[in-house]
Amino acid sequence: MRPRSILAAAALIAGGLVVAPAAPAGAEERTCRGTLGAITVDNLRVPAGATCRLTGTSVKGTIKVESRATLVANGVRVVGNVQAENHAKVVVKSASRIGGSVQLKQGGAATVTGNRINGDLQLDSNNRAQAANNNTIGGSLQAFQNTGGLTIRGNRIDGNLQCKENRPAPVGGGNVVQGNKEDQCRRL
Repeated sequence: MRPRSILAAAALIAGGLVVAPAAPAGAEERTCRGTLGAITVDNLRVPAGATCRLTGTSVKGTIKVESRATLVANGVRVVGNVQAENHAKVVVKSASRIGGSVQLKQGGAATVTGNRINGDLQLDSNNRAQAANNNTIGGSLQAFQNTGGLTIRGNRIDGNLQCKENRPAPVGGGNVVQGNKEDQCRRL
């Protein structure tokens, strides 16, 4: 009986009925509601209306903050970008390192303080207080059409410091800019 079982198994394999192991999955997205500590994730999403607190978290991809969501990131490492649109609040601080850009658009409050951003810092059409202080920025700092008040102070910027159509005009100073200081930020 045993030889027949072996032959039957061989026939199944030869007939292609054995399922091959699954291919490795691509980058996974982790949803954050609550608090994450010193762990590593691929991509991170803060869903609509949620609050996510990160402390010492490493993200191998991008952080996306959705509508009415809040992100508070302390000492994080992000290989890609931090992107928020229609957010309630975004805070990135405590020597966080961002490999790409920080892009905060059409949302609420934001504080980006004491970080290394290899790409650009973009603050666009936000309606609450914005602060960009004491960052090292490998690209440009761009602030356009913000209406909640904007402070830009003590940044080291390899590109340009560009500010247009912010109401009220940005305040601050002590920014070291390798490129140009333009429009509303020419004196900062």
